[in-house]
Amino acid sequence: MQRQSHLLTLPDNPFFCFPESVGNYWNHPQHYTFREAGSLNNFNIHYVESGKGYVEWDGETHTLEAGEAVLYFPLQRQHYYSSKDEPWNIRWVHFYGHGLQEYMVERGFRRSQLWVLRNRSAWEKAHEELLLEAEQHRMLHPSKLSSLTYAILAAFVEQAMPLAGNKSAASSRRIIELLPLMQQEASQPFILEHWADLAGVSPHYFCKLFRSEMEMTPVEFVTRCRLQTAKQWLLERKDANIGQIAMDAGYPSVSYFNKKFMKHEGMTPTLYRQLYGV
Repeated sequence: MQRQSHLLTLPDNPFFCFPESVGNYWNHPQHYTFREAGSLNNFNIHYVESGKGYVEWDGETHTLEAGEAVLYFPLQRQHYYSSKDEPWNIRWVHFYGHGLQEYMVERGFRRSQLWVLRNRSAWEKAHEELLLEAEQHRMLHPSKLSSLTYAILAAFVEQAMPLAGNKSAASSRRIIELLPLMQQEASQPFILEHWADLAGVSPHYFCKLFRSEMEMTPVEFVTRCRLQTAKQWLLERKDANIGQIAMDAGYPSVSYFNKKFMKHEGMTPTLYRQLYGV
């Protein structure tokens, strides 16, 4: 079975991203796609919601299962098909836009075609919203089509990790899983060895993987978490002085807290409280 909507290709597209087509296939074991290099001039995200299928890439056949996706750049050769025994339920979107290729390259999406999404529900929800808009209104609201496509892209950029069956990929996934706990315990003293042990890697490798996934060091991440907590407390705990909030958020001194707050927010904690406190 299938749902799909093909839209007009805008010759002078004014949007950063815009859908060429969007759809959902399920219970379709015969689904098979092969496109020669140069035949399709748009991006293609092909995401598996359930079941499994196969992607032929770089001379090898790769299995895609629930939560995994293949991303094709414009003009790339494409070859993928459903498992006949466990037919996939797939969601796909083809899209294009001004400056989009440079953006995707800068974000590192040339390094792999195969990806796994950390938060499946966010991407699936964004995709369903675009599909419904395309089915119900076609091209009546182009700006809405563009914004919904951007929501899909933003969810992918935020949640996608390269898919690889190796220790590095597994460790990277474990680090992502640790982020909520790191945020929750940010006000406690940061002990690198503790977090590296939880991820099952050495402290040096933990830092390397963390920077690769988050584009910041573990300490920078914890600092941001502490600042976010402190900002919240500055507005909620009106009777607490700055020194108490700094200590509770995990800072060793109020002067160090003020320095970090000024660097990130461009103002002192006192001024922040005055400007944003009700």
